[in-house]
Order: sequence, then structure tokens, then C-alpha cells
Amino acid sequence: MPNESPAPRRRGAARTDALLQVTLDLAAEVGYAGLSIEAIARRAEVGKHTIYRRWPSKAALLLDALHRVWTSDLDYRDTGDVRADLREQFLRSSSALAGPPIGPVYRAVIAEAQADPALRTALHERFLRTVERSTLDRITRAQRAGELRADVDLTFAADVLCGTLYYRHLLTPLPVDESAIDGLLGMFMDAYARR
Repeated sequence: MPNESPAPRRRGAARTDALLQVTLDLAAEVGYAGLSIEAIARRAEVGKHTIYRRWPSKAALLLDALHRVWTSDLDYRDTGDVRADLREQFLRSSSALAGPPIGPVYRAVIAEAQADPALRTALHERFLRTVERSTLDRITRAQRAGELRADVDLTFAADVLCGTLYYRHLLTPLPVDESAIDGLLGMFMDAYARR
């Protein structure tokens, strides 16, 4: 008789997904400073060892939770029109950063990272680098497809595209709306579109 229980790997993946979601939910409620492995374990109804087997710290857990949302829900589509794809992704990302669960959690982690070099490094390695790399990948594909100039290195352009939106969200009262995104993309296309 076949075993009808889920495979151990699938159960493990489901538990990991559940822990990541609980972490985001709890962080949105209590902020980074109020978040603890104990509280996450209690909310998820698991032992602390279940969490520590997967993550060495609450920072690593929280950043993996942000990474999962970003890569599963907010990654680039590729329709063959780089401007449209950048615009659509920036609008979705801006909406996500404006509210829970990502917005408040991300702002709290950024604030905490200013006084914690290890967290700052983890933030870059586990989250920001993913955002930068996915933007660079998308515009590099557009370059290979002939949409963008072939004679330029797009690495800095990817940094500027991402950095501008994060700067506005984190450090100014200025909106990241369609007008701001269209202005940024207009400058990008003026500089890099194939003539």
C-alpha cells in the first residue's frame, strides 16, 4: 500500500514557508526590535530548535522571508519590452514597500542595520543583492536582445534604477508613483536605448 503522507522534503519545505510567513506577519506587528526567535516559535507552534536548524539568527530568518516574497511575488516578468517590464515591476515593488508586510519590516531592518554591521552585511547579501541582480539580469537580457546599447556596462545603471526607488521610499516624503517611475525610466531609456 503506497505511503499517503507527504514526502519529508515537501513537509520540510511547507514548514519553512510557514515559518517565513509567520516571521513576516509577526515582524509587521512588533517591528524588528520586538521580534524574537521565541516569539516566532510560539506563533508557529514549533520548538526554537526547529527554527535554529534552518536559520542562525532572527536577522537571517527575516531576510530570507523578505527574499522569498521578493523572488516569488515581485520578480521581473519578461515580455520582450524592457521599459514596460521595468515599469510594471517598479510599480509592484513600490506598492509592496508602501505597506505591510514588507514596508514596515524593511524599514525596521534598515534602521537596525545602521548600528549593526553584521546585519547590514546580511541585508545586502540576502536581500539587496537579489534585487540588484534581478534588475541587472533583466536589463542585460534586453541588451542581448538589441533593445539597449551593446557598448555599455549596465551594472551601475541597475544600481541607479534600484537605488533611486529605495532612496525615495526610505529617506524622503516624496512619492514613488507612476510619475516618478516614468521619469526614472525616461532617463534610463534616453541614456541606454539602442538608437
